[in-house]
Amino acid sequence: MAASSVCRAAGSVASRALLRRAPSSPALWSLTRRGSTASYAQVLHSLPETEITTLDNGLRVASEQSDQPTCTVGVWLDVGSRYENEKNNGVSNFVEHLVFKGTKKRPGAAFEKEVESMGAHLNSYTSREKTAFFMKALSKDLPKAVEILADAVLNCSLEDSQIEKERNVILQEMKEIDGNLSSVVFDYLHTTAYQGTALGQTVEGTSNNAKTLSRANLVEYIETHFKAPRMVLAAAGGVSHKELVDLAEQHFGKVPYQYKDDMIPILPRCRFTGSEIRVRDDALPLAHVAVAVEGPEWGHPDNVALSLANAIIGRYDLTFGGGKNQSTRMAVAAVTHKICQSFQPFHTCYSDTGLLGFHFITDKMSIEDTLHVAQAEWMNLCTSVTDSEVKRAKNIVRNTMVSLLDGTTPLCESIANHVLCYGRPISLAEWDARISEVDAGTLREVCSKYLYDKCPAVAAVGPIEALPDYNRVRSAMYWLRF
Repeated sequence: MAASSVCRAAGSVASRALLRRAPSSPALWSLTRRGSTASYAQVLHSLPETEITTLDNGLRVASEQSDQPTCTVGVWLDVGSRYENEKNNGVSNFVEHLVFKGTKKRPGAAFEKEVESMGAHLNSYTSREKTAFFMKALSKDLPKAVEILADAVLNCSLEDSQIEKERNVILQEMKEIDGNLSSVVFDYLHTTAYQGTALGQTVEGTSNNAKTLSRANLVEYIETHFKAPRMVLAAAGGVSHKELVDLAEQHFGKVPYQYKDDMIPILPRCRFTGSEIRVRDDALPLAHVAVAVEGPEWGHPDNVALSLANAIIGRYDLTFGGGKNQSTRMAVAAVTHKICQSFQPFHTCYSDTGLLGFHFITDKMSIEDTLHVAQAEWMNLCTSVTDSEVKRAKNIVRNTMVSLLDGTTPLCESIANHVLCYGRPISLAEWDARISEVDAGTLREVCSKYLYDKCPAVAAVGPIEALPDYNRVRSAMYWLRF
């Protein structure tokens, strides 16, 4: 099949920013076409409403209609590698690889040909708590798109030949991921921060599991977790919500909602542990270091202030250009003193916990300097952040909300994740109101709650001989002032 027709999304949706909900560009374009001088506040309240309906079996249908000639529709499931154990770790990723490889009704070649004939684009991804399968197509093809997605997700053939073929693909992907040190260091960070728990496992699983998982393992996983109450059928673009609900009733109405022996899988809480993992390799040119504390889960009100805090710290990349007059102290230090190649704060949320931290890439001589500046920025957030910094951060976050989702696919993903994570769509106006409520005092209080005098998790890969020992990293999590 042509690469443009079927592909797999890279990365983890779980690691994206909290404030994912933004307007679709058509709403803004329509105001521009009319020559409107509408204020930002007026734009917030002029956006299409997200409609949501729950079927009798518990499956939720959510959509947002615009005048686009295209649409994106997909199935998002509240399941991922966190629902696995040591023996079947990697099974959710394995299933994701196979869903678009043919069904009982559409063998592999026929499935690919039908999607290509529509000019549609299929995509999918697996994370620690989410799995998604979605399609971008012409709006007129919405019925066919929903029917194909339902057939793929609910009737995947799982042919032995395809299983063996994808087994080799997965093993090759694992080798490629091992070469991506940014991904490796985040996997190590989860391993040490959530050691002994399911969140400490990788999404891809172990190579041994990839070699030994059987068709029976895949079938058991699907039958256990692919239940209607854990599914969201979401769509955005030129779609009618009523039509989407009717299509959902037709194609997903018989998805089971009961679990075998009424045993509903309940996730145990994943305990955060302040700890470290170091993988020294002096043959590598650059060191990758990630440091994180435990942050709040999805839906926690503190997430808004923490998003502003990360905007205050800012990000830096050597390839971005820019001089020493950049707006963040971290970027100015990186340019002036050449302490790192790149720096990125992050906040990864899960259903009951999160990782609030930063990741940087630097040479072996600048590890300690970069770490010192980054941790000093954390302490500034707890003790010294100003109203002007908060105001600038609000502008950054608001701009991100407006510009991040440009098109039907990211908007569709945002709708689905809102329903899964928050239980309801949250409008841009509501996000904006929450942002407006945060002042410098609130931000200092929230940051102190999560950062000040906390035990961090540390992961480092590469030439890291100069990385300070854990006790020194821990001691920089507070300031002694006389």
